Amino acid sequence: MPVLTSYPGVYVEEIPSGVHNIVGVSTSSTAFVDFFPQGPMGVPTQVNNFTQFQTIFGNLDQRSEASYGVMQFFLNGGQIAWIVRVAAGSPEPAQLTLDDTSAAATLTVTASSPGVWGNNLQIGIDYNTKPAGLFNLVIRQVDVISKPTQVLNSEVYRNLSMTASSANYAIGVVNAVSALVQLTDLGTGTLPATTGTDVISPLSNPASTSYTAVADAAHPANDGTVPDAPTLENGILTLDRLDPFIFNLLCLPAAVNLTSGGAPDAAGIAGVYANAAAFCATKRAFLLVDIPAAVSAVSSAGSAATPGVVNWVEALGSNGYDPDANSAIYFPRLQIPDPLNQGRLRNVAASGTMAGIYATTDANRGVWKSPAGIDAQVQGASLAYVMNDTDSGTINPLGINGLRNFKTYGNVSWGARTMQGADQLTSQWAYVAVRRTALYLEESLFEGLKWVVFEPNDTPLWSQIRLNVTSFMQTLFRQGAFQGSSAASAYFVKCDSETTTQTDINSGVVNILVGFAPLQPAEFVVLQIQQMAGQAGS
Repeated sequence: MPVLTSYPGVYVEEIPSGVHNIVGVSTSSTAFVDFFPQGPMGVPTQVNNFTQFQTIFGNLDQRSEASYGVMQFFLNGGQIAWIVRVAAGSPEPAQLTLDDTSAAATLTVTASSPGVWGNNLQIGIDYNTKPAGLFNLVIRQVDVISKPTQVLNSEVYRNLSMTASSANYAIGVVNAVSALVQLTDLGTGTLPATTGTDVISPLSNPASTSYTAVADAAHPANDGTVPDAPTLENGILTLDRLDPFIFNLLCLPAAVNLTSGGAPDAAGIAGVYANAAAFCATKRAFLLVDIPAAVSAVSSAGSAATPGVVNWVEALGSNGYDPDANSAIYFPRLQIPDPLNQGRLRNVAASGTMAGIYATTDANRGVWKSPAGIDAQVQGASLAYVMNDTDSGTINPLGINGLRNFKTYGNVSWGARTMQGADQLTSQWAYVAVRRTALYLEESLFEGLKWVVFEPNDTPLWSQIRLNVTSFMQTLFRQGAFQGSSAASAYFVKCDSETTTQTDINSGVVNILVGFAPLQPAEFVVLQIQQMAGQAGS
């Protein structure tokens, strides 16, 4: 505020700089939409490592392509994943009604999410409380497959009451924090009968008889079935709820398993990917398209049993999915040791692995570096098909990225094109790194310029915008995000009376023009060698 002068002398006044720092957004937060054995249904949930994924959504499941994709994502350097659990059919949670000492129903215990996983929940109750007239509740999730049986998760609640006005009211206490169950008061006001004189002490002993399984024949739990096309598409739309968070990459490994009448549903697969690509365009995200396990060659060799990736991508287009700049596809699929099948190799989609490689490249080099080359190594997987240079030369000009094996470097990503990267399309968004850099700039500026809304639309505002955006772009230039030896040749920022006319001002519009010179990958390295013959020495 202005200084109030009252005496002769020197006054100090602090003046705001007008700088609103623009912070770059994340570039590799990855969303997976698929069937999972447990966890929140239809709610995007963040996990930061595979252990956390196992705790919330269960372990690997042979019905869940994405469970293997999530494992590969974290193994290859992924950091943040958003998991959306979906299922077709009518998934139901496990449920158990508890009686009081007079055999009257008093409390219903329901698993926190649908699925037969809830059948492995156990409830223990005792009256070892102070003061008397209360009860202790223990909930534990056990692994009945392992020998001996193990406790996977447990929760303990002490001194609970069935009086609604009590601070220790069981329903209020448990339902607010429990990740395993939800309680329903049946209105009798009576305590549930004990399952043991002391259920807390043998908490870690699954063989104890002091616990009652939540599984109830009258309310059978149901997983639902693997997702169909509408289920997947509805699951994708739930990512709208992430705001103010964002996702950058989308993986749908289950999409290529869609069937119709027992045969692969080409139209359904194309429809899901078309809708996913349209959704990604609105969210400034990038889609990783998978190929079916049956696609086991570069081009068809006259056998319907071994279709080629070139033919399959062409069929994808003929069924309604046009090549999209916000997507990329990789061939071949991968093979990983399956812990659920005694380590035998399982054929898996490549999207989760590639998302992890994207994340590693972004962290080490920046989003402007193509996620390909000798540093883009595939971890924990082998290739389902080994390509040679001729194979690579067939698919690369069509915008299909290859995964290659080289003697010195192992398995690596060896393609850097979007699905709009076919030579004949001559798209400005032919390369993954260029497109993702543009998406990164758009999202960062979108988030970083929200302070502009409702500010007076005149010269001082335009000057502040130029200052802030230029500062952001200059930082990226110094990091090597753009080509050019000087800032003037690398980017420009324009916001003035030329971009924003009086008509725009009257309409409440301010126009900001930002340009950048993208780094193109050195896709083809040509060595020119000349033999020196007969030159005279100097």
